[in-house]
Amino acid sequence: MVQVEPRSNFTLSSGFPKLVPMDVFVKKGPEQAVGVAEQPLDSRLAPTPDYGTLGPDSDFAKSSGGLPTVSPTSKIATPTDRRPVASANLRLLRLLAVAGGIVAALFASSGRAVWKNIGSTSAPKKNPAVSSARFSERELEREKPQKQAEILLGRAVSRSGGANAEIQAHVEGWRGRLNWNPQLSQLTTVALNSNDQDVRTSGIEVQLAAYGLSKSDSTAEHLLLEANSSDHARKIWALWALGLLGNRGVATDRVVQALVGHLKDSGKDSEDSRRWAIEGLALVGTSATIAPLLDSMHNDPSPLVRERAACSLAESGMLSHEQRLTAVPQLINYSEDPALDAQTHAWAFQALHDITKQHLPNDSAAWRNWYQNSGASGQ
Repeated sequence: MVQVEPRSNFTLSSGFPKLVPMDVFVKKGPEQAVGVAEQPLDSRLAPTPDYGTLGPDSDFAKSSGGLPTVSPTSKIATPTDRRPVASANLRLLRLLAVAGGIVAALFASSGRAVWKNIGSTSAPKKNPAVSSARFSERELEREKPQKQAEILLGRAVSRSGGANAEIQAHVEGWRGRLNWNPQLSQLTTVALNSNDQDVRTSGIEVQLAAYGLSKSDSTAEHLLLEANSSDHARKIWALWALGLLGNRGVATDRVVQALVGHLKDSGKDSEDSRRWAIEGLALVGTSATIAPLLDSMHNDPSPLVRERAACSLAESGMLSHEQRLTAVPQLINYSEDPALDAQTHAWAFQALHDITKQHLPNDSAAWRNWYQNSGASGQ
């Protein structure tokens, strides 16, 4: 049996509204990318029902003409395959299908937002069945970039020593040379849900490489323009990708400013835009993101957006434990704020439990007393 670490038990209602995987709209075939052997997927790497299940995968990016082309030898349509599509109508239909699937998924779950076990399928510690077989450095270097990425990310999510450092050493050579196949997608999902911050970082690095996005100001400029696109699919992909880029120190202040601006989006598809702006801020993981996340948790009219903000403050994304602790006083205030509904009160209590690991009742006075006596000192 695979052992997983205990995580948040946010199960306040049934059914979590998650983004439909992008590759469900891509016809699957038996062919694999050149040089990549077809492998059965490990069921223990199934996507989690929460954060990281899908960033707006790069089916959205395929229409972004200013981004680098990846994997020109690929024989199957993959989310990071941005080669020109022979028919403009086909490209439009794909984008419409993606956008329609997202809307349908969110609509079907409207009003039922729930914060489930973020780590229900998080990476187990050093599980050799999940990680790829041990390769020597010489053997690894003989593999193609796709295989290298899969091997090393498999090691990382299984907590194999040195895997994260190996990813950092190889990732620049992978950029634009990876196919977003099911194996890499699921490994990245597990990485982004890991309890280990270094593993989450590896997931971000591999995703940027698979998207073919260079860590440069010019890429940030392009994504900032895409985030204002009238094409909703391109827009929310850019919001996610900006979070990835901002986390790696590229134009971080501008990225945060842009994402915060999109928290005020209104009109058609605005709930979805605000949700992915939240996810982007969670990825950035700087202290400057905490105030806007708290503001959205309190003031956004959408339960979905409020829930994602609460989850981002508590466990998902790239904030450190010390950064999350700074949100505790305001979360205590939210737990008894008469302007908030019972569901948001419950999310505030759950966030408090997840951040502090304290086993206190859902009682604001008890939490305030704990914070005044010991919580303020970080104990």
